[in-house]
Amino acid sequence: MSIGIKEQSTRVRALREQHARTRHSALTTVLGNVRLLLIAIWLGAAVFFSFAVAPSAFDVLPTRDLAGAVVGRTLAIVNVGGFIVSLLMLMSAPVARVATGKRAFVVEVSVLAVLAISTAVNYWIITRRIEGVRRMMNRPIEEVALGDPLRIAFSNLHLFSVVLLTTGIVAAAVALLLVARRTYRRSS
Repeated sequence: MSIGIKEQSTRVRALREQHARTRHSALTTVLGNVRLLLIAIWLGAAVFFSFAVAPSAFDVLPTRDLAGAVVGRTLAIVNVGGFIVSLLMLMSAPVARVATGKRAFVVEVSVLAVLAISTAVNYWIITRRIEGVRRMMNRPIEEVALGDPLRIAFSNLHLFSVVLLTTGIVAAAVALLLVARRTYRRSS
């Protein structure tokens, strides 16, 4: 009689463990899909900004000053969004790590950190400095001589901003590939 109870107890325990694994697997699949969606949306927005919004603003708007204001405002949204997405993904990375090798996990966390740093520096440091230089110019940038120190400072800051955004885009693309690969493996 006690053998029957032990067998029943073992079966119940096995069923509970299987249920817990299934529930955990479903949660990690949902988390993987949410993470994939977040990084894909930000990456799409950043690429769209770079190749459509910014060039179009300078082509269509009547002054470069107005175009610069629109592009600067939109870039701020892209940078803050990238910072928030990277922080959310970094916080969820340990939970989403299931069935991932150490190297892939380290690479994912590293590129997400690069995304967080590049968007934060671009928004909270470079953008503020660009705004400061533009205020010191006290006139539209196209009216400032090319050799003027303020124009040179603006150009250097603009270049650094482009490099930071490009770095963030590349980091997000790598993160997207890693998250997609893991999510696809888990669901198949």
